[in-house]
Amino acid sequence: MKKKVLSLLLAVVMTFSLAVTANAAEETAQDLDGDIVILHTNDVHGAISGYAKVAALKDAYEARGAYVLLMDAGDFIQGDPTVSTSEGATAVELMNLAGYDVASMGNHEFDYGYQNLKDLEADADFTIVDANVLYNGQVAFEDNVVFTAPDGTKIGVFGLDTPETATKAHPAKIQGVTFLAGDKMFDCAQDQVDALEAEGCEYIICLGHLGIDAESTGNRSIDLLEKVDGIDVFIDGHSHSTLEDVKAAAGGTVTDGGPWHRHGHGRTSTGTKLESVGVVTIDADGTITTATTPVGDLTATDADVAARAAKIQAEIDKEYGTVFAKTEVALNGEKEPGNRTEETNLGDLICDALVWGAEREGTEVDAAVTNGGGIRASIAAGDITKKDINTVLPFGNTLSIVKVTGAELLEALEASTYCTPTSIGGFPQVSGIEFTVDTTKAYDQGEQYPGSTYYGPKSIQRVTIETVGGEPFDANATYTIATNDFMAAGGDTYYAFAAASVNYDLGLSMDEVVMDYITDELKGTVTEEAYGQPAGRITVDQGLAFTDVAATSPYYDGIEWAVDEGITNGTTATTFSPYQNCTRAQIITYLWRAAGSPEPASTEPAYTDVTDTSLYFFKAVQWASEQGLVEGETFDPYAGCTRAMAVYFMWVAADSPEAAAASFTDVAADADYAAAVNWAVAQGVTLGTGDGSTFSPDTVCQRGQIVTFLYRAANAAA
Repeated sequence: MKKKVLSLLLAVVMTFSLAVTANAAEETAQDLDGDIVILHTNDVHGAISGYAKVAALKDAYEARGAYVLLMDAGDFIQGDPTVSTSEGATAVELMNLAGYDVASMGNHEFDYGYQNLKDLEADADFTIVDANVLYNGQVAFEDNVVFTAPDGTKIGVFGLDTPETATKAHPAKIQGVTFLAGDKMFDCAQDQVDALEAEGCEYIICLGHLGIDAESTGNRSIDLLEKVDGIDVFIDGHSHSTLEDVKAAAGGTVTDGGPWHRHGHGRTSTGTKLESVGVVTIDADGTITTATTPVGDLTATDADVAARAAKIQAEIDKEYGTVFAKTEVALNGEKEPGNRTEETNLGDLICDALVWGAEREGTEVDAAVTNGGGIRASIAAGDITKKDINTVLPFGNTLSIVKVTGAELLEALEASTYCTPTSIGGFPQVSGIEFTVDTTKAYDQGEQYPGSTYYGPKSIQRVTIETVGGEPFDANATYTIATNDFMAAGGDTYYAFAAASVNYDLGLSMDEVVMDYITDELKGTVTEEAYGQPAGRITVDQGLAFTDVAATSPYYDGIEWAVDEGITNGTTATTFSPYQNCTRAQIITYLWRAAGSPEPASTEPAYTDVTDTSLYFFKAVQWASEQGLVEGETFDPYAGCTRAMAVYFMWVAADSPEAAAASFTDVAADADYAAAVNWAVAQGVTLGTGDGSTFSPDTVCQRGQIVTFLYRAANAAA
């Protein structure tokens, strides 16, 4: 093959130049003769308007003399009504028109069942490859395909689908289908590389819908490329990552962006929703580079593809575009921060609708749970259409009922938050349940759930359920839970639901239930009052973000309590300064906030040295005066607060109760603060200093000590 001096430069700038000139009819120079160009997409999720530009881009590269292959790395048949209502048929039709040559599958390809996929495969003009997907023990689709360039160069392509599909697809829809995972998947991939090399392939491409999410650890592209040799380019999907994302995640273990020569383990990805199209260029001398270009920057379109996409869109708009309700607030359907990491107002709305829908059908339920990964889009404030709801809930899931014990419910919530605050599709959105996830505690991993990539908990360490159905949680009680059919069948981390004593499907489409709830129960308006903010059903305790407060610090619990209760914040976002001396103004302010920040009766300054009403402690000092905590004409706000002052202020705020005398050698029985010290010892607020024989009344308190005193006093009063 001849070597072109400017080939590498052309590869780097190619996507920019095509974005500007691809629609120029006169662009026919054969400057890429002998090059192989692989255009690729992933996680398109129904963004069908972009296919016309992808098709035109392929034509433009071919016009320049390149041998072009167009590939997709999965999740193309679901995500928008334009493809989901046809269960993927319209996506395959458009991909045929655009000239796709090969695709692997994503987990969402299985949303409509295995047989539907086989039907789509029969209609596809492109090859579907997935070597690790088996049906009744045999490779379900093609494991690989070989393409031959005009000069005889062979390019081998094999596919892999995320093993998480086993629990991310509806179990009832994938009976007989298995997904090789972990070492078995790695061995499968190595076998594919070896077979393609034996067939004479000079370049080997993996279309791997594996991703880089921490949730997928053990089955990610990162993990595979550490174990498998011989892959020239890994085109990734699943995690919706960009090329920059996969570069950052590579950690030096793979080559990304290029240039490199074969077996350099290059990895690339294009984000989601056809934000970008990927371009892998294999130069005539064997140099490989990767790049992506925003589809929005491309100007040329294929007229036939554009016309068909527009017709499909018009049909959906006609059926789904009618406004049926409105929302006064934006409803959060984001992945993170959002439905896979925390409670959201949209999650609350959907779960409230499930409870309402079940009870409308005569089934009284205690609560509802749905998986955050099943909520796929946000809804902006304003009009709501059927398409909006269908885009949020695109899977065609139905309302199901399970009856579980409290212990089973607790197991399900523990398993579904095992990696929180890291995003996980199983993260529970709820109605009728109040629970807390303590992310400072480790997940006690037990045995792997059958047919799953997830592990159940050996013990419950992270989740505490406070209430179910408005009543205190009881591990021995039986609760009736409204959920979706995917979870009822054990999808995601919800094996405990699949094993429930009672498990049945009401057959009501979730999106229809949500629309009916908004129309009938909410009278057509999602109000600011009802859903302006998450309702406070889920607490995710992430511990302290302060780098200067170790988990072993004697002040840790007090500082965490003070921050959670709004008593005080850190001195910066990442420091608390626990050993910084505390002033009188600070301790009085902490006490005032602990009392609920009551408005003082008067704004007329009580002290001659605290007259500026804009001071953060002005109201607290006014309150202190009215409570009799501090007497005299001056307050001396910036003076250090001694240990004696601190317990005295707390004692007066507690109505000066009597307590048995303490026996500190440095606290005289007739000291002004002696009764306060006695009370503090009786309440467990302090045990003294040193060996416990002294109190050190004149020592200035530190910030960590003060909040710890308050924390102990609050616990004693509870």
